[in-house]
Order: sequence, then structure tokens, then C-alpha cells
Amino acid sequence: MERILQEIEKMCRESGVADVGFSRPEDAPAGLGTAITIVVPLMDAVVEEIEDGPTHTYYHHYRTVNAFLDQTLLKAALLLQKEGWRALPIPASQTLYDGGERTHMGRYSHKKAAVLAGLGTIGRSCLFLHRVYGPRVRLGTLFTDCPLDTAAEILPFACGGCRRCAEACPAGAITGADWRPGVEREVLFDAHRCNDYMLGHFMTVGRGAVCGICMRVCPAGKSRKDAAKEVR
Repeated sequence: MERILQEIEKMCRESGVADVGFSRPEDAPAGLGTAITIVVPLMDAVVEEIEDGPTHTYYHHYRTVNAFLDQTLLKAALLLQKEGWRALPIPASQTLYDGGERTHMGRYSHKKAAVLAGLGTIGRSCLFLHRVYGPRVRLGTLFTDCPLDTAAEILPFACGGCRRCAEACPAGAITGADWRPGVEREVLFDAHRCNDYMLGHFMTVGRGAVCGICMRVCPAGKSRKDAAKEVR
């Protein structure tokens, strides 16, 4: 069991994934108790072009990284299935509907799995803040019945008194509240307000599907050349 998980981690890192973590969420779907989280950093040069709204380059980059995450998780899932284990990749970017209403939520929270794996924390923006790369990452999650014992530490809220994201959000969707384990998303962030603003102002870039301003202004992860060595 440890061998196959080590093979998956090796495959992910050799393909370009920056960090890999494992957890055992109590609410794992389909009876698959082990979650594998992968982290892919976004390109700083792309993120830093974001000013008052997303760029066409950022939208393309966002979609490209999501596709890379999905392809990498598929390879991991096929490896697990070949060894006789069940595997369920969670789409990198997907919104589910409930009764015809958009929920702004996917099958399972990538951020939750990443926090449980000890890879980072949640910021005031409600974005995942990786322990090295800050919010400039995309996440992928794969569930499997291949068992794993893990005792990762949940990292604490790290924003302190910083409110740059809340002040920069053009939609006013970030409440400014502190995150803590178990807090509901709505306490931190109004997803409907964010989505409505994007649809109203950014339709010429990705049909209003991305923004990135709160990620761009966040100081976490900006100075990371030396720190990135920690996850190698």
C-alpha cells in the first residue's frame, strides 16, 4: 500500500506537480477513505498581469492548469485501479446544480482535503493558502480505498490583520472574517455576489468565469524562490 502511494507521489512530482499530500476525511465520498491532494503553482508572470480584472492569458492559464490536474489525477487513478484499488478523481473545476440553482460548489472541496493533508490553510479571501506558494495554486483531489495512515497537522489561520483581499475585491464578496476549522464558507465569502460581479463585468474574458484580483494582491507566497525548496 505504501509502495503504490509512493509511486503515485513520484509520478506526480516528475510530471511537474509541486506538492502532494494525503488525508483521511471523515466525509470522503463513495466509501473511499483516502484523499490524495496535488498542488500545481500558477505562473507568477501570468498572475501579476491581473490588475482591475482577469486577462485573457490568465483565463487560458487557469484552464490549462485545470486540464493538467485532471490528466495527472487520471494517471494516478489508472495506476491505482491497475493494482486493484478503487479510485475517484474529483474534477479540478466543476460547479454542481441543486434544483436548477447553481451551488458554486463541486463534488468535494479541494481546499478541505488540502488543509487536512497539512499542505496549507484558508485565507481571509476564502482561498487556499499553500504553505509555500500562497494562493497562487490550483488543487486536485483523488479519493481511493487504498488505506493510508496520516497524522497531518492542520495549519492555523495565517492572515493576521491583513485585509488586502477584502479591500481589493470589487464585488465586496469577502467579509473580512477570520477562518477557523469548521467555519462555513458563507462566513468568509459570498460566492453568489462574486459570481454575479464576474458575469456583469468580465464577460469578455472567459465569459465571466474568472477574476483573480484577491489572489493577485495577497502577499502570501510572493517571495518564494528559496522557500520552494522546502517542498522538494
